[in-house]
Amino acid sequence: MAASGAILVGGQSRRMGADKPLLPFRGRRMIEWVVEALSQVADEILLVGREADRLAWLGFPTMEDLVPGGGPLAGIYTALTAARHPHCLIVACDMPFLDPALLAYLLDQAPGWDAVVPEVEGHLEPLHAVYARSCLPVVGQMLAAGELCPLDLYPRVRVRYVGEGEIAAFRGGRQSFINFNTPEELNGAVRLIVRHQTKWNAVNAPTPAATV
Repeated sequence: MAASGAILVGGQSRRMGADKPLLPFRGRRMIEWVVEALSQVADEILLVGREADRLAWLGFPTMEDLVPGGGPLAGIYTALTAARHPHCLIVACDMPFLDPALLAYLLDQAPGWDAVVPEVEGHLEPLHAVYARSCLPVVGQMLAAGELCPLDLYPRVRVRYVGEGEIAAFRGGRQSFINFNTPEELNGAVRLIVRHQTKWNAVNAPTPAATV
């Protein structure tokens, strides 16, 4: 199914203390990992949020939120308004472990629903979800009323919830939903990656040639 993809890039990053999309991570900028995953399943990519044009070097359309100060819900509204396709996969800019296979599965569930939303450890994931353009009227009404929480959208539209059993079938699994809000969280992930890579190198080291 042809679909759009949008990355929300306008958060304040107050707790991180730095612009999250531009943070170095595993040899690249954080946003580059997100783009790589999303580009495998979406026919267009949009960069949405405050000062989105700072990321114009990525080569994708950028747009400011149509409702400034509206938070992620305004990002969802802006993305759906601009998207070329009826369905849009919307993700946060700080999810470098996105699993393209899982993203494709979410899109496969979209026909007949207004939203497809994963649930991980009892928490819904509104910024790793698919939204249909049919959500626009309700989202617009919410923004006009000052209701800014994406979770409040779901009781008002048709939602396909994707449970942990389905998510566990994918290689990325729960890891696909990891995001970073503080330097401590980011540094902890880097240490974990280094530890796993060191262990992998040790296990897969070539066996020394036998001496005669």
